[in-house]
Amino acid sequence: MSWNNQGGGWQSGGKGPWGQGPRGSGPQPPDLEELIRKGQDRLKSILPSGGGGGWGARGIGIVAVLLIGVWLFTGFYRVQPDEQGVVLRFGQWVKTTQPGLNYRIPYPVETVLTPKVTRVNRIDVGFRGDLTDRSGQARDIPEESLMLTGDENIVDIDFSVFWQIKDAGQFLFNISNPEPTVKAVAESAMREVIGKNPIQRILTEGRQPIEDATVALMQQVLDSYNAGITISRANLQKVDPPNAVIDAFRDVQAAKADKERAQNEAESYRNDIIPRARGEAERILQGAEAYKQQVVATAQGEAARFLSVYNAYQQAKEVTAKRLYLETMEEILRGTNKIILDTKDGGVVPYLPLPELQRRSGAAPTAPAAQPQGGTR
Repeated sequence: MSWNNQGGGWQSGGKGPWGQGPRGSGPQPPDLEELIRKGQDRLKSILPSGGGGGWGARGIGIVAVLLIGVWLFTGFYRVQPDEQGVVLRFGQWVKTTQPGLNYRIPYPVETVLTPKVTRVNRIDVGFRGDLTDRSGQARDIPEESLMLTGDENIVDIDFSVFWQIKDAGQFLFNISNPEPTVKAVAESAMREVIGKNPIQRILTEGRQPIEDATVALMQQVLDSYNAGITISRANLQKVDPPNAVIDAFRDVQAAKADKERAQNEAESYRNDIIPRARGEAERILQGAEAYKQQVVATAQGEAARFLSVYNAYQQAKEVTAKRLYLETMEEILRGTNKIILDTKDGGVVPYLPLPELQRRSGAAPTAPAAQPQGGTR
């Protein structure tokens, strides 16, 4: 329906469709056909061809561009902090990306795998379950745990290996069945290390060196495989002799402990007696040296005294001889009882035996000799 079919149209002398006709006093509604026609004209001016087929091709192109944009936008992906991104192009590994926002060619050209690389994985060798569980849930695997030592003994070893992914691309594409591979390498490395050590060292002070050597050997083998795995540590859970001989082995260990105790006691006694003997020997040597020096000094002094007396005798023989006689007599008569006789009176001079009386009374003598009545001579 057109406005010009009604009265008051602009072709009948009235005003246009947006004005007021001679019959109307209010605003008239817009002409829908005119609006459609103007919209078609504008759309034709945009499209390269003016027909309906041109509009369809243009619309398909716009939709295709939008779809391509959306498809390209899907190439953005995020790698979490505990992951690495492994980009595959038609199933082939092309690169490894780090945590953060990254871009790849959208599916199906490229796809992304994001394995966890910070998670610590554990593999148990020689047992299954938890050895610390008192309920006895741990199960021993003898074919894995029994190993030959360097001195041709058998030891029962249960241990655990802890590992992480170092390179996600190598881990996913260079080895198949990673966990069985790590377990086989761990068992092989432990057997090699145990085969180089005696059983006594394995059971006592050699646990930490064995763990370190096993980790180093495992890392060397896995690196040769380009496995993309790093071994963090290996823990020996149980190190015992086989169950069939454990009682006899404990008896041997007790005998060795008694032997070491006896050796330690003997060594302690030796350390106590030898220093004493050495000290006594040193004291005797020092005493002998002192006696030697004393004897030599005494002899030298006697010789010097004799020489001095001899020189004096050479200068005054009579005086020296009389002096020597008096000194000798003094030395002989010192401490003896003496009786003095007065030869002029022709007899023994009466005297009081004071020394004898004092000796009998238990008192010490007051004088070495008695005093005669007629005086001393």
